[in-house]
Amino acid sequence: MTARPALTGPAGTETSCPARNGRESLRAAGGEAGQSPGNAPGRTAGRGPAGAADDEYAGAAGGEVTALRPLLAAAGLGLGVAAVCEPGPEPAGPAEAAAAASMPPKRRLEFLAGRRAARRALRAVGLECGEIPRSGRLPVFPPGRAASISHSAGIAVAVARAPGLDLPLGCDLELRPLPRGAARLVLRADEEALLGAGAQAWSVTDLFSAKEAAWKALVGPDGEHPAGPVGSLRGLRVRPDGDGLRVCLRAAPAHAVRVRGVRVGAGVFSYVAGRADAHG
Repeated sequence: MTARPALTGPAGTETSCPARNGRESLRAAGGEAGQSPGNAPGRTAGRGPAGAADDEYAGAAGGEVTALRPLLAAAGLGLGVAAVCEPGPEPAGPAEAAAAASMPPKRRLEFLAGRRAARRALRAVGLECGEIPRSGRLPVFPPGRAASISHSAGIAVAVARAPGLDLPLGCDLELRPLPRGAARLVLRADEEALLGAGAQAWSVTDLFSAKEAAWKALVGPDGEHPAGPVGSLRGLRVRPDGDGLRVCLRAAPAHAVRVRGVRVGAGVFSYVAGRADAHG
């Protein structure tokens, strides 16, 4: 798979695709969210308190995410977590201030929390970063720095790669499970068997989150790829792959990444764990 640019490529997208913009439509498709998804292969629960002073406002769900730091570090990734309720959420510079100024209050807090999470993720791999402006929907990082950002239920998370590593970047946090009825908006017929009962079953939330994380690594916020427009999450194909999932472009199956999902309360945190075998 062709290496992506490190600065403003899909790895940095926060609002990554039409499926995310239509999140309320996904929920409406199946009514109220159901019970917590069951355990599935390759997913482990992150437990324990927040690991640093930066995380003290993240709450129980944020604490479960921060407990995943060793797992992500082993994959060459740094993790950052921030909460919208942290006091004094100020922009880190004039470019962030300008971007935030036109946002509604809720979106502004999410935006600034995402920036804090990205800086913390970069710090976790030994890189400092000042303000993070944006171009369109893409955060713009200084040379040699890149991160992927996601938000859910007042928590922002970000992953950043260690210096010198050529890793695709993508993460997604879903703290509120999606209803089964949303499957038709996320999956195609050749993927629906993944929702079956038994030890190999995955929830709609698992598969949605995996595709969201993969979208950031493979596609980007405008839905365009050199192989052609992707359009929506249904333009990606997901299937089991060892302890995680393999997600590829339907139009170009060799462009694929491995995604790992980890249970976080009633939801899931998904991250791109590397490129997948082109022949897998």
